[in-house]
Amino acid sequence: MPEHSGSGDISRSLALMWRFGERSGPGPKPQLTLEQIVERAVAVADAEGLEAVSMRRVASDLGVGTMSLYRYLPGKEELLDLMLEHVSDPGTDQLPAGWRAALEQVGRGCWEMYTRHPWLPFVDQTRPLLGPNALRGLEVALEALAGSRPTDQQKVLILTTLDTFAAGAARAHNAGLLAESRTGVSNDDFWAAQAPILTEAMADGAFPRMAALAPDAWGADGLQAFEFGLRLLLDGMAPLFDGEK
Repeated sequence: MPEHSGSGDISRSLALMWRFGERSGPGPKPQLTLEQIVERAVAVADAEGLEAVSMRRVASDLGVGTMSLYRYLPGKEELLDLMLEHVSDPGTDQLPAGWRAALEQVGRGCWEMYTRHPWLPFVDQTRPLLGPNALRGLEVALEALAGSRPTDQQKVLILTTLDTFAAGAARAHNAGLLAESRTGVSNDDFWAAQAPILTEAMADGAFPRMAALAPDAWGADGLQAFEFGLRLLLDGMAPLFDGEK
């Protein structure tokens, strides 16, 4: 089962998100801040995958005992919620003028977030917790679309569609990179190993359309696939804006 947001104490996660610098328990003057804990957990996940993140590992990296982390947050489930909130910082307070330019930046921002944190698109966020970073990102995007023709529901669907697409594209891209690192076999070598059998399969005439494909038909990298899909999505959304630039 994949990790998913909101798997711990939802009320506690939200309280920590909205009062980010506070620790959760009484006691002596804190050695750490909650932000330091979350930043370290994100760094571990970025470098080694989410499966490497544990309260023990994060505590060890920060030079404290494992039990001391429980004075700041209840456990790993809430830590994951805070990690998701931490990485969702939109990084800007304003998007370019014009719906298409604004949504291009939104889409590319999502792609960059999901590829900068390779573990992120593998987390099930069907039920996201909305902290200050997540809400600020939505507020910035909605401000860019203010006064445009789509209804409020359509605007939300536009933004969630872009995010879902970017997450899926990044998931495929990240999975390819992770497969190379985990197996020691490059993607080129993986496909080269299949070449003799596939060449024979193409030669018998059973798959004429596949056999006729240009040599570069499968040559797009992850970013090229994302940009192509983003362009198609925005073209499809254009009628909603009815001639707006």
